[in-house]
Amino acid sequence: MQQPRQPHYRGRPLPRPDDEVVDQGLGFDLGTLLDRRQLLRAFGLGATTLGLAACGGTSDGEPPTATTATATSGEIPDETGGPYPGDGSNGPNVLDDSGIVRSDLRSSFGAADGTAEGVPMTLELTVLDVANGGRPFAGTAVYLWHCDREGRYSLYSEGVEDQNYLRGVQIADGSGRVRFTTVFPGCYAGRWPHLHFEVYPDRAGLADAGNAIATSQVALPKEACDKVYAETGYQASVGNLAALTLASDNVFGDDGGATQLGTATGDVTAGYAVSLPVRVDTRTAPTGG
Repeated sequence: MQQPRQPHYRGRPLPRPDDEVVDQGLGFDLGTLLDRRQLLRAFGLGATTLGLAACGGTSDGEPPTATTATATSGEIPDETGGPYPGDGSNGPNVLDDSGIVRSDLRSSFGAADGTAEGVPMTLELTVLDVANGGRPFAGTAVYLWHCDREGRYSLYSEGVEDQNYLRGVQIADGSGRVRFTTVFPGCYAGRWPHLHFEVYPDRAGLADAGNAIATSQVALPKEACDKVYAETGYQASVGNLAALTLASDNVFGDDGGATQLGTATGDVTAGYAVSLPVRVDTRTAPTGG
């Protein structure tokens, strides 16, 4: 008596004849995947095409669809807060001080009276809520801090331990925007010119650095840095920057600062305006700080 023929799929026998094709097990699935890759190669396609599809691009240069564009616009990378955060996580806590919520960071506040000198700069960050379709993240509190033109951090560095300039908090408006007035930071040895920031869910969250929902950094574009560092007071930055690239930086080097490189306009006389979108995803656990 002739035995019933075993069911096949694309010329391959099904190891589980009574189950659907999708339920044939890992070994069968891997074989099917390999078959598909061989088919792609037969048509002159391959890993490059697959990679473009995964990244939201297309082989004919068309822009990605809305779905894939959203996928490639993930949250801003979590980064270290560095050794000088001033948020109470390693000593000084400027977030407890009255007056920390301010837009102009150039002068110290409270009992301190120093002022940071340098080329004027404004920084505008637009906080976006990835978990809610990239909508403006209104009401979030953004704490910004950075070094002065000499590369010193207030509260920590020798000579400015009693100052708290270049530190401040702004609350995001209905468009998710915060805007700070400050000075263009210098470049110290070993780090690309940058600014630090933490995002908190609201103003009340500032009471504890552990409440931050994102910690990251803004990279400054080289063209603006080159022009600023030719100005008086930034002399040390020239040599420090010459020894660095975004790719060699120990923070931005992972991707060359792809989502952290600010856009700068302006000049050394009128000052520079730097902007950056900051996408925050509350569904992921923060790993920076």
